[in-house]
Amino acid sequence: MDWLEILGWDQEEIDDLRSAGYSYIQQGVYDIALKYYEALTILSPSNSYDMETTGALFLQAGNGLQALDYIDRALKLEPQNLQARLNRAKALFMLGYRRQALLQAMELEKCEDEKIASLASALVMAYK
Repeated sequence: MDWLEILGWDQEEIDDLRSAGYSYIQQGVYDIALKYYEALTILSPSNSYDMETTGALFLQAGNGLQALDYIDRALKLEPQNLQARLNRAKALFMLGYRRQALLQAMELEKCEDEKIASLASALVMAYK
């Protein structure tokens, strides 16, 4: 079902929805931002940013299973997304999959992105 066609929307409305959701993130109102991003994943299912952000919001809310689902969907669309891979490790830790999460975090410690590598090191130190 093509919701954009049914609603008569185009990219401008999607961008407006994304902008509104992001403004709620900036304000720290994650529960409302999550509703926007969940809608975006339905309206624009091939957008890895929306999938990743929805996963991060579920992670923030403490819902590891939902977070992992959206993060995995984002990684299918963009396998080399380092931030999504880091969030995946966090979700795995949250769910108690310590060994798998440690392996993923240790792999990210070696990446060239210093910020991601540093955050991955912090995860490894916290859970090792």
